[in-house]
Amino acid sequence: MNNSFTESPREKTTLRKLLPMLAVIAVPVALQNLLTTTGSMVDTVMLARLGEKTVGAVGLCAQFTSLMFACYWGFVGGGILFFSQFWGAQDHENIRRSYGLTFTALMSVGIIFSLLALLAPETVMHIYTSSEPISQIGVQYLKIVGFAFPLQTYAMTISCCLRSIEQVRIPLAASIVSVATNCVCNYILIFGKFGAPAMGVRGAALGTVIAAAVNVLVLLCAVKKYHIPYITQFKSHFRWNKALFSQYMAKSMPIIANEVGIGIGNMMIAVVLGHQADEAIAATAVFRTLEGVIIAFFSGFANAATVLVGKEIGAGNHEEAFERAWRIIYLCSAMTAVVCGVLLLVHTPLLHAMGLSGESFRIATGMLVIFTFVSVIRMGNWAHNDTFRAAGDPGFGSVLEIVFMFLLVQPVIHIANDLLHLPFLVVFALCYCDEPIRYVIIQIHLYSRKWIRPVSEAGKATIGDFRKKYGIEL
Repeated sequence: MNNSFTESPREKTTLRKLLPMLAVIAVPVALQNLLTTTGSMVDTVMLARLGEKTVGAVGLCAQFTSLMFACYWGFVGGGILFFSQFWGAQDHENIRRSYGLTFTALMSVGIIFSLLALLAPETVMHIYTSSEPISQIGVQYLKIVGFAFPLQTYAMTISCCLRSIEQVRIPLAASIVSVATNCVCNYILIFGKFGAPAMGVRGAALGTVIAAAVNVLVLLCAVKKYHIPYITQFKSHFRWNKALFSQYMAKSMPIIANEVGIGIGNMMIAVVLGHQADEAIAATAVFRTLEGVIIAFFSGFANAATVLVGKEIGAGNHEEAFERAWRIIYLCSAMTAVVCGVLLLVHTPLLHAMGLSGESFRIATGMLVIFTFVSVIRMGNWAHNDTFRAAGDPGFGSVLEIVFMFLLVQPVIHIANDLLHLPFLVVFALCYCDEPIRYVIIQIHLYSRKWIRPVSEAGKATIGDFRKKYGIEL
């Protein structure tokens, strides 16, 4: 475990030198996300024994969790921006303050969604589906899993800070223990093993709560053991000054608006997909789980981009930041293509193991084929956007994504579904109709270099010469 908390020597970026640095961050993060996704797959396999309606209900509950993710991810993005840039500048006091701001924001979101799940689960489920049997199962799940939400947001706060200061093994270790706990608890509680009552879907929810508590406990114990600063220095978390608070909110608000807007847009898409036949709902739930495998690998590289690029910008090395950025972005797309191809090759036994057969199997297979073709561009857009955010330019990608979501994607899928009554898979494919257009626009912005906007004093000291060299005018 690296406890020195000093910057590593900087050298001119080449692909050969970049890959080891990338692997140090990307591989543990990818493994952590893959573990979480694998845990979800195991849950789905277990729940499949209770029937397709149960799988579909828990899948729709996951859409509600995704909305929570969208609401708090704006603050995570803002936190990573400041953590990584202040880490590059070795500004420890402002890392602590930024952590306090991020902690307060994420916990607020977690508590709000927890209250919605615990106090109004029927309302939540009726938003996502008109199927009463599926809704009733989902209500049982939400009434328990709501207790996990504040714990999950707290763990996310700790993890994003640790990743930003290049301490990625602690979140990985915590995830290993948490996922193992979740699988064991689910097996015991869903089916009533070792003398426990058979709780069915309520057992799956309780297992999630227990695993979330274990995740937080392991993170805090590891932080204490290895004397990692920032996380437990509570008195420093709330010493905000007006300048930092204003800067934090100015950088975070575009990300918040983006994530909330896209979260609402995705919820509207989920409503369209959730008002289909039960077979399509079950297929969508399983597809989302497998999609998580792809995102698990991809997000490791995207997270590495935010740390490695943000760190150099914070230290004032803007040429190095740009060289790292474009190489990592294209590597993200390449990795996505490889993982999608592998997943498609083994999809038949996976889908059968997760309880799909007949029409639901056919639909899920079609969804995977469609996603394989669009994912390289989609993940490329995602990697660009994350890189811009870490560099201090959260607005460009955010505005672009929201505009295309509501002026193109939403009208197209509602016309296709509600007016033209096109087949389910056609409607699903049209959910990605904006991705190629945005990719072209984002590429132009990448090579303009206008997205490099430091927040640290060291970064600001050298940005003028960098912009003058490339004729950049903001």
